[in-house]
Amino acid sequence: MEVRTAAGVRIWVLLGLVSRLAGLKDDGGGWYGESDFRLEDEGPCNLDVLDASELSHQQFLDRYAFSRPLVLRGLTDNTRFRLLCSRSSLLRDYGSRRVKLSTANTHSYRKVEVPFQEYVDVHLRPQSADALGSDTLYFFGDNNFTEWQSLFQQYEPPPYVLPHTSGAYSFGIAGAGTGVPFHWHGAGFSEVIYGRKRWFLYPPESRPHFHPNRTTLSWLTETYPHLPEDEAPLECTIRPGEVLFFPDRWWHATLNLDTSVFISTFLG
Repeated sequence: MEVRTAAGVRIWVLLGLVSRLAGLKDDGGGWYGESDFRLEDEGPCNLDVLDASELSHQQFLDRYAFSRPLVLRGLTDNTRFRLLCSRSSLLRDYGSRRVKLSTANTHSYRKVEVPFQEYVDVHLRPQSADALGSDTLYFFGDNNFTEWQSLFQQYEPPPYVLPHTSGAYSFGIAGAGTGVPFHWHGAGFSEVIYGRKRWFLYPPESRPHFHPNRTTLSWLTETYPHLPEDEAPLECTIRPGEVLFFPDRWWHATLNLDTSVFISTFLG
């Protein structure tokens, strides 16, 4: 099934784009296999994408930190952290630990605690486009830093910092088609460890059109194709080893194209 945007650009409805991912260079840390399904449409990337060697800390502060998002490559080397985040490693070390799940809507209040093994076995699955955010349990942001401290100690955070801020980690694992709908908070970085994550962003003064209990996937299939050109978001899909920076109070929504492992550093 095809639809057109107001600008006449063809996009495929994601429900028709769920298929096998071919040509993976590795096993994705064991989080997905050849028979698993994921979303193929990565969309455009209209953000600046830079190699970290091209941008000094001062240039980051002058050009991006307070004004616009960007994607950075080669900013960190988290090879060891990536190995520790494989499916087998996390289940071995943390399978019995309890994790707190949140509903995936803009005003998320419901919390559910389950063993991490149960989350992986029962809740970590692809999401359908008609699911409501209130019915979607998502593991991201409610980490027990005492129990997960040994893992976070192995993470190399982005070296760029904002004046008078410190970083706090939020670690997550989620299935294809899941994500959080539009919301905003302080500035931060987000790095993908496994999988691919598509980001949609709007500046603070441009509140996007969305229903707070509709998922990002439903927004993408129902609203996104009909947006006027001047209401289109900034967007980009980030892959393992890439880091996205978003400034303070910028609206953003995310969509995991694969079963994904990711970590954010919130600057507060």
